[in-house]
Amino acid sequence: MKNFLKKGQHLFVNNILGFFVVAIVLFWIKTYIGYRVEFNLGLENGLQQFLLFINPISSAILIFGLALLVRGKKSFKWVIRLNLLMSLWLFFNIVYYRSFTDFITLPTLTQVQNAGDLGPSVLALFKSYDVFYFLDTVLLMVLYKFKDVKLENVKVKRRTIALVYLTGLVIFAINLGLAEKDRPQLLSRTFDRNYIVKYLGMFNYTVYDAVQNTKTYAQRATANSTDIAEVVNYTKATSAEPNPEYFGKAKGKNVIYLHLESMQNFLIDYKLNGEEVTPFLNSLAHNESDFMYFDNFFHQVGQGKTADAEFMLENSLFGLPQGAAFTTQSQNTYQAAPAILGQNGYTSAVFHGNYKSFWNRDKMYKSLGFDNFFDAAHYNMDNKDEVLSYGLMDKPFFKESIPMLETLQQPFYTKFITVSHHFPYAMDQEKTTIEKHTTGDASVDSYFQTARYADEALKEFFDYLKESGLYDNSVIIMYGDHYGISENHTDAMSKVLDKEVGTFENAQLQRVPLLIHVPGVEGGEMHQYGGQIDLLPTMLHLLGIESNDYVQFGSDLLSKDHNEIVPFRNGDFVSPEVTSIKGKYYDSKTGELVEENEDILNSKSRVETMLNLSDKVVNGDLLRFYSPKGFEPIDPADYDYTYKEDESNQVDPDNK
Repeated sequence: MKNFLKKGQHLFVNNILGFFVVAIVLFWIKTYIGYRVEFNLGLENGLQQFLLFINPISSAILIFGLALLVRGKKSFKWVIRLNLLMSLWLFFNIVYYRSFTDFITLPTLTQVQNAGDLGPSVLALFKSYDVFYFLDTVLLMVLYKFKDVKLENVKVKRRTIALVYLTGLVIFAINLGLAEKDRPQLLSRTFDRNYIVKYLGMFNYTVYDAVQNTKTYAQRATANSTDIAEVVNYTKATSAEPNPEYFGKAKGKNVIYLHLESMQNFLIDYKLNGEEVTPFLNSLAHNESDFMYFDNFFHQVGQGKTADAEFMLENSLFGLPQGAAFTTQSQNTYQAAPAILGQNGYTSAVFHGNYKSFWNRDKMYKSLGFDNFFDAAHYNMDNKDEVLSYGLMDKPFFKESIPMLETLQQPFYTKFITVSHHFPYAMDQEKTTIEKHTTGDASVDSYFQTARYADEALKEFFDYLKESGLYDNSVIIMYGDHYGISENHTDAMSKVLDKEVGTFENAQLQRVPLLIHVPGVEGGEMHQYGGQIDLLPTMLHLLGIESNDYVQFGSDLLSKDHNEIVPFRNGDFVSPEVTSIKGKYYDSKTGELVEENEDILNSKSRVETMLNLSDKVVNGDLLRFYSPKGFEPIDPADYDYTYKEDESNQVDPDNK
């Protein structure tokens, strides 16, 4: 055995090229196993499986090949270092995917400051077998340090290095050619990162992402006033006329948005062990005299999740394909809800029991035109029993928000962002009032307990709204911000729903609650399809404010001309007739596969146009070149959210 090891060491360790090959093979195998175990890439045929198998090779050759440029024994060390760096990048993406079912992009790295506040949420994503993703690095270190090894102190010939890189490039070219054959225009017409990773690999995707973001950053520098014309023409041509039955019915009323963290619509009327999980929300959904309940309302967020949801409801612009506009585009000019309403006599405020820098809110809210931002500095964060990773729990949050709400001059436009119902859905069992589920999936089982707590907190806040008279003088809009249970938990969700949850069923689970109360307006169940992009024009029309002159990609949910095609950030879409998922089409009523036809192609084209034009607006900061008649662009420098303890209960409604 010892002689065998020595021979192996002579072949693979003493010679840098042998060591190089061993490193590539080990990394290749590890990466492929990681692909199959961790990622749901939707492999559809033998060619896609083959491409997934070979695509780590070219990346490993081209990256590890850098070590060959170093002379002598140092080249061995650099192979190990590069292997470690690529292993870390693979592992970071695996952990990120477990939470978001997505891959890291360069803009998401600007959100890294958020991770410091998340503690248990991040730790919950680690698995006991994660050490596997570093075994090859450890093995290379052992081989390098083995006492009988005598490393050759030679410099690799330039011709050999050139041949190594040529090999890597040829493998990549073959990979790309086969990928383009299976999916034409792969690199020029895709919104879905899964496709790039599936065909070209995670590491080649990272390079692609860097190139795409470089182009994006250049858009603002090269944009000019002519670029906005196409966008304005499109939004004017596709805007929906207000429904006279609802237009202006809430004129002069307060607006209260209630942001329901991770709340999915399947919870409405769901019973666990015969007990309603969200009895209060259920009562509102069935209160036909007071609430409109939209049961086909979908979240449309991308990587920005909560921040994307906010971005859409305030602007009726889509979140970005990579990262979050809240962190990368906060310096832009916007024509957002608080600015529009502020110029119609409203005072605006956001209430959130987390610190203002989270999601870069303190900067973005100024660009949106919020007068006040009551962040964690305004709340009691000393009681650790009532503070979670993401901020203050909902019950004390609402209770402590009330005195601040009462300082606002009416009419006001407000948003309350809740946090208790957030992954990993951990909660002190003494605070729970319903048992966990029993699927065996920890986060899914706990999901129902935090949902119940959030529901109870809402009821307490509604009791106040009714007692104070605000209920009868306010439009109240409750919306789910994004999914709470990702597609990585389909086995558990199959048990929850007592049916097999596949690709089509998971798409339907992206429904989130939307409930709207308008004083004096009859409610009832609303079955039209819509998404978060539609909230702003819907709200403005209820207040009697025309939206046609604004650049908005949503349409009034209550309009007879409402567009029921709901785009998702990755280019998929859903409508009453068809659900489009990763290039496949399903009947939205039966879930059966259907063939592509002219109507589907038209819907697909419309979705792509909306996403592309919205991205142009955001990436190019095009609204700096256009202002609707009567709208005055805001100056972020006019707003100040500095917390002053002696003024904490004396909010100036004109504080800007």
